[in-house]
Amino acid sequence: MKQKIIVLDFGSQYTQLIARRLRELGVYSEVLPCYSELKSDGVAGIILSGGPASVIGPDAPPFHTEWLNLGIPLLGICYGLQLMVLHFGGAVEQGTSREYGPASIKVESSEALFDGFSVGESTMVWMSHGDHASKIPAGFKLLASSAGAPIAAFGDETRRMYAIQFHPEVNHSVRGTEILANFVFKICAVEANWTPACIVESSTASVSAVVSPTAQVICGLSGGVDSSVAAVLVHKVVGERLHCIFVDNGLLRHNEAEQVVAMLGPKGLGLNIHLVNAQKRFLSELAGVVDPEQKRKIIGRVFIEVFEEEAERIKNVTHLVQGTLYPDVIESVSHRGPSATIKTHHNVGGLPERMKLALIEPLRELFKDEVRRIGRTLEMPENVLERQPFPGPGLAVRILGDITDERLATLRKADHIFMEEVKAAGLYTTLWQSFCVLLPVKSVGVMGDGRTYEEVIALRAVTSHDGMTADWAYLPEGLLRKVSSRIINEVHGINRVVMDISSKPPATIEWE
Repeated sequence: MKQKIIVLDFGSQYTQLIARRLRELGVYSEVLPCYSELKSDGVAGIILSGGPASVIGPDAPPFHTEWLNLGIPLLGICYGLQLMVLHFGGAVEQGTSREYGPASIKVESSEALFDGFSVGESTMVWMSHGDHASKIPAGFKLLASSAGAPIAAFGDETRRMYAIQFHPEVNHSVRGTEILANFVFKICAVEANWTPACIVESSTASVSAVVSPTAQVICGLSGGVDSSVAAVLVHKVVGERLHCIFVDNGLLRHNEAEQVVAMLGPKGLGLNIHLVNAQKRFLSELAGVVDPEQKRKIIGRVFIEVFEEEAERIKNVTHLVQGTLYPDVIESVSHRGPSATIKTHHNVGGLPERMKLALIEPLRELFKDEVRRIGRTLEMPENVLERQPFPGPGLAVRILGDITDERLATLRKADHIFMEEVKAAGLYTTLWQSFCVLLPVKSVGVMGDGRTYEEVIALRAVTSHDGMTADWAYLPEGLLRKVSSRIINEVHGINRVVMDISSKPPATIEWE
């Protein structure tokens, strides 16, 4: 059993980032809700995350304190520090002033957690707290202090228990990664063995163990990074017994179906792809539908129907491959309960129960950046691994209003121009997503000596690390001028181009 660090989630916006930082160090970590029952097998260390609640308030989330009494190395972060203070007999109180943002801490002791730091030196960290510890529990030693948090860190080297008021996982904490490394390597004594090669070996062994030598396996292939890497991993084990079903729903980008088959099919990576042309079926069902949630539900239902029909043509199928990622798993369980639904996400989640197939999710323990590293280990080409995310409902959620063949053609052409120019400018891989949206409004324009009354294209380009939050991208003026000119001149029916400069939150990346 692999050694792992457990991160107990008390609701911090940075919880996933803690796990990612540890994995970047080569250490396997899992995020569990703070109310999780005790499971200590293979656990080399426990981290208590931050959180928005007050440990001395009525809304403190549920927590099994047995986690603190296992004798396993422990690190409390922010809320986690205050929880440890209360549990071990110290005191927490509401401060007269809160501390949010960058702060300077002074190192009071360089033992263990602050190994490599000098006593008395200052370092910048990221604080985010209102309450603060006013009394260290007996047996613990002060390790760091700040103006807003006199007890910024404390620890007990004998019991291997430590707590810090700041967030070492964010980039603003200048030496935060060094502190996390001290915890996992010096205090927990784990090895850095979470590598792409080990992950591939473990994943392929798992597939071999569950798929019989004669069984057939199907995969819902979208051409995106996740489903492509998952398919290649499973193909490495079962070969031609893997059947990738690619559904052309008529909502794809310019020449996308052909490109996916060329990249991943027999002449590319060698996958066995069943290309299903269901364009008329999808567009018929979507005719006249303008509500975005209704669009998504229709596309999800029809996709399942088409996928099932195609899968039934393949005999002796026992397993379904899905490109589920670790953030999907984490986000399905809130530290308090179900999160609000912002919009329905299109996937094949309804298939296993209806089709009575066993699931294979080889990427279930991975973040997106780890998936790309796995793909490189499998020697997959960069044009597959660096593809920008594309929504399951495709262009249906980038056409506001009615979806018609004509409007799809308009958006495809405009989007293709934008992609061409973004790639020509060398920006494609630096952007998380860049695309066009066709708006359901018309505006007056002048072309030649005549009046026009035509539709509007919005450009959307964002930067992000994981899609959970995103900033609008500041594109070069020359690029915007060229894109606008080309779209208006080359795309019939468009006389105006605008730029979306909204970040997520409060906006979402897609418009619908």
